[in-house]
Amino acid sequence: MNQTPKTIQIFLPGGDPQGIRIAEITTRILQVIEVPRSLLSQFSQMPESNQVGVYFLFGESDENDEPQVYIGQTGDLGSRLATHNKKKDFWERALVIISQTNSLTQTHALFLEWYCLQACRKAARYADENGNSGSQPHTPPPLKADCLEIFDTAKTLMATLGYPIFESLSKPDTNSEENQIFMCKGSEADARGLYTSEGFVVLKGSSGRTDAVSSMAPRWINFREKLISSDVVKETDGRLVFQRDHLFSSPSAAATAVMARQANGWIEWVDESGKTLDEVVRQQDEA
Repeated sequence: MNQTPKTIQIFLPGGDPQGIRIAEITTRILQVIEVPRSLLSQFSQMPESNQVGVYFLFGESDENDEPQVYIGQTGDLGSRLATHNKKKDFWERALVIISQTNSLTQTHALFLEWYCLQACRKAARYADENGNSGSQPHTPPPLKADCLEIFDTAKTLMATLGYPIFESLSKPDTNSEENQIFMCKGSEADARGLYTSEGFVVLKGSSGRTDAVSSMAPRWINFREKLISSDVVKETDGRLVFQRDHLFSSPSAAATAVMARQANGWIEWVDESGKTLDEVVRQQDEA
């Protein structure tokens, strides 16, 4: 994401921070509108609902709580979302990308739909419900340049609203050394990870212990079983191997998943010189 300073305005047309929210960078014409499924009828009465746009349906899998998204484009947002309200069950909130000047064309929308799906899959934060992504639509170079600028703005606004769908999980925290890798090793465990502003990311290819210790609390056993059921990890040669980068809410949650026992991640994760995450991050913050 472009790290230059920005001013973002979020407007609440109904006054409810959990209701419809309209986000924009004040110097640009693009808007991202967040619409709770329960408020689709209100959105359909807004003039923005008649525009060409790209939309995202967000929800979770019933089986493993994995975040899911469906990405689409349409010439009539209100009508298309109403159709998805009848036919798709998984989603709870929709985000739509529109132009305040109603200047997006179907060609813009087709390219952005394709490009957003590729970026979503590369970031691997959300499982997409799209199936085959198709091929890149023909887009003249000037219009493609417009689309990439639109994407950059939408990426920032969606992350601001709490949907960092295009952000790499392995992006390091700006307060720590760039790309600093921490390791967690033990019986049948050999994992690598990054401490980030969102939590702790265990990197693809890391391995963890298969069988949990007998004293492990049931909630942590269930936690690890969800990692297996969602294919975050797979058993390979007697170890649980991470199939993709995975974000944990804390270093301790990450260490517990890897070690298959209760673990203090601030001590278990160490850098290449043997310093703990606590020494590298928390003690430095206090200095």
